[in-house]
Amino acid sequence: MVFFSIPNEKTLSINVNPNSTTISAFSQLIHQRTHLPQSLIRYSLSLRNANLHDDSDVTLSDLGFGSSSTVYLHIPLLGGGARLDFLDSKPPANYVAGLGRGATGFTTRSDIGSARVAAGAPGKSRNEAEEEESQSHHKFDEFEGDDAGLFADSVYDEEDKEADAIWEAIDSRRKDFKEEVENYRASNPKICEQFTDLKRKLDTVSAEEWDSIPETANYSRQKKKKKRFESFVPVPDSVILDKALDLTAVGEGRGTLLSLKLDELSDSFSGKASVDPKGYLTELKNLEVEVADVFHVNRSRVLLKSVTMSNPKNPNGWIAAARLEERAGKLKVARVQIQRGCDECPKEEDVWIEACRLAKPEEKKAVVARGVKQIPNSVKLWLEASKLEEERKSLVLRRGLENVPDSVRLWKTLVDMVNEEDAIVLLHRAVECCPSDVELRLALARLETYENTKKLLNKARIKLPRERGIWITAAKVEEANGNTDKVGTIIEKGLKALQSEGVVINRETWIEEAEACERTGAVATCKAIIENVIGFNVEEQDRKRTWVADAEECEKRSSIETARAIYAHSLTVFLTKKSIWIQAADLERSHGSRESLDAVLRKAVLYLPQVEALWLMGAKEKWLAGDVSAARVILQEANAAIPNSEEIWLAAFKLEFENKEIERARMILGKARERGGTGRVWMKSAVFERELGNVEEEKRLLEQGVKRFPKFFKLWLMLGQLEERLNHLVLAKRVYSSGLNHCPQCIPLCLSLADLEEKKLNGLNKARVILTNARKKYPKEDELWLAAIRIELRHGNKKEAERLMSKALQELPKSGILLATDIQMAPQCPLPKIKIKDALKKNCVKEAYVTASVAKIFWRAKKVDKARKYFERTVKLNPDNGDFWALYYKFEVQHGSEEKQKEVLNRCVVSEPKHGEKWQAVSKALENSHQSVEVILKKVSIALNREDHILT
Repeated sequence: MVFFSIPNEKTLSINVNPNSTTISAFSQLIHQRTHLPQSLIRYSLSLRNANLHDDSDVTLSDLGFGSSSTVYLHIPLLGGGARLDFLDSKPPANYVAGLGRGATGFTTRSDIGSARVAAGAPGKSRNEAEEEESQSHHKFDEFEGDDAGLFADSVYDEEDKEADAIWEAIDSRRKDFKEEVENYRASNPKICEQFTDLKRKLDTVSAEEWDSIPETANYSRQKKKKKRFESFVPVPDSVILDKALDLTAVGEGRGTLLSLKLDELSDSFSGKASVDPKGYLTELKNLEVEVADVFHVNRSRVLLKSVTMSNPKNPNGWIAAARLEERAGKLKVARVQIQRGCDECPKEEDVWIEACRLAKPEEKKAVVARGVKQIPNSVKLWLEASKLEEERKSLVLRRGLENVPDSVRLWKTLVDMVNEEDAIVLLHRAVECCPSDVELRLALARLETYENTKKLLNKARIKLPRERGIWITAAKVEEANGNTDKVGTIIEKGLKALQSEGVVINRETWIEEAEACERTGAVATCKAIIENVIGFNVEEQDRKRTWVADAEECEKRSSIETARAIYAHSLTVFLTKKSIWIQAADLERSHGSRESLDAVLRKAVLYLPQVEALWLMGAKEKWLAGDVSAARVILQEANAAIPNSEEIWLAAFKLEFENKEIERARMILGKARERGGTGRVWMKSAVFERELGNVEEEKRLLEQGVKRFPKFFKLWLMLGQLEERLNHLVLAKRVYSSGLNHCPQCIPLCLSLADLEEKKLNGLNKARVILTNARKKYPKEDELWLAAIRIELRHGNKKEAERLMSKALQELPKSGILLATDIQMAPQCPLPKIKIKDALKKNCVKEAYVTASVAKIFWRAKKVDKARKYFERTVKLNPDNGDFWALYYKFEVQHGSEEKQKEVLNRCVVSEPKHGEKWQAVSKALENSHQSVEVILKKVSIALNREDHILT
């Protein structure tokens, strides 16, 4: 039996033998069952063997079919029959394919066929088709391609003629309009085109001709707005008649609210919490129950009642219930509750202590006595009983020790109450009862004699081999008895012994022990610990950084001897590290004596003779001490070690000049210039001649200096200022311009030129141009923006100043000096709260200017404490600005005490400020050239009004 299957039909079976049935017989049987043509069946079977031509003798087995095989017949879809005649005929006019099915008339290439008639089309011979195709190639259009002849056979009717006429009219009008526009533009050129030839000639204009062009006046007639009358809203009668309403308090409330907000913002700076946890809890204890809390109290009472009834042996439930009643103001009920707790939990010491706290004063002893009887080994109860006694404290503690002899707390409390002799006896007994406690052994060792202390410490070391405190105490004992040479050996042996016992040596812990030794006066022990421990667990490449950080942290904690020991050990390892020597010298300058500082510097220059800073520090300290000759000797030694050093030459000049040795100072500067000094030497020389009043010599030095050092902007600046002092304004302007050509990035030169133009030459417009061009080149310089804003404010152009401020804050949103000026420009009544908050929240550069502005606002509002707080914050942020110190001092003169004024004055002298707009103007004046910081501070505070803007 053989199965066969054809597409879209079921599988059928024919009972034949594949070995004897031929293909022709099999195809005939399939034809009878399916009515498929025998030719197609034979074609499908022949696909299995391409070499099969005669199927009369070929059987199914020859094709690979066996019994139960399935034959799949693939019948190809072959077209056949003649082509229908209507497919070759021309469609009728206005025929739209599919119109009967609802199609509407658009025509695509797929609808109309190819642009050319295919070869072999019906009705034409092959030669005619080829000839027609060749003609179509000759009609090929470059723009339209093969589609040029697509509509060649269509009829040119009236509609086509009308359409062509319309398009020709449109093209003619467009051409005429284009000619009109060209003629108009030729006869009426733009303004910029009219001056094109003149603009090309501007490159030949000189600077003198440009400056001679007169300024244009403002001839525009602007309508001035009439001032509107201010409108006032009358206060209601109800507010006036209400006597209980304090209008002054209402007005002050706004300032109070702002103060609170600023306090919140300042917490992030000071690092202190605004809530005192201990005080907060104390206030909570003293609060009384309000009406709103009654519901919560009743609810808690029910819950705690269920707790105590379900689990009466739980002491916490009784304590909580008693405290709840105490909180509710019912002390009697609270005592009853805690008494029931004592009855239910007689072995819980916390219940008895709570009962003692709640009991009446005359009943406390009785309660504690009952508790001690129930729990005789409770240390807390014995300590509570001793507190209640006034004369028999020691007796109570002794009885407690009879019951609890191993209590360290009881022994310590008892020892603190007796004299030294009794303390020795008690400590001997305490050591016997508590052999594992180190503190008792060390306390006994401190009270015993030297020999007995050594014996006690040896016993303690054997008993407690892992305790470091025993070795440290032994070192302290040797130091106290004058055996300082043994201290280092004891610490070294102790570290080895502890390591042999498996104790991990922790650097931080041992450094803390060294600081504790310093606080007790054991300096030698402190140094020995540092020398032996400072290198533990520190990688070689990290030693310098780690040791310096340790010394700085110790200095912050006022552990000066520990920091000194760390620096001393570091310098034995890093002899040639300049930074460590300078930090060690700074430590001695701040916390040591002049002798110790001199010793450190002498040792430093011995190992680092080429470091200028060390020589200069030594000379300055000698000069400050009044020993000018010793300072000269140090500078001579420095010059021998570092010949032709500019810093040493200038230091020698300053030493001689400050001591009125004019000729020696001039000679030193001359030698420095001869030996190739930089622009700084020429600047110092010009300053020297200016202070002596030698104007011609000063000018000569400055002119020579700018020729030799054209990139050193300070020389240009000084030369321009000199010309201004001599009233040579045109020359001053020329100097500033030349300086900007050589130093285009110098902001001070640009500001000086703008100031000269505004105040002494051509007025506002020229200054505007200079500052505008500078801001285009350097838009991130806040000083340029501030100068432009101040110019507008000085000339009454407030709106223009506000516009510039808005643009400046867009460019520099975190500029503290701009934010401070913005606050000052805002109306002060009401206070500019939003601007102040935004400025304080921003992590801005030069934040001190913002805090100074806030301080001045509080100053005007008579908020003295708040103003002082923000002035303090200001000088901490920027102690180098003298204007801030002058403002602070002026504030204290008005509102502070003499002590506070002296404190601010002394702090300013220590800070030695160098910057500040008013500070530099006053300190660099000729009459103040040798004045002290104290004198300059007072002069600046007089010259600086509260409303002045501050600028570095």
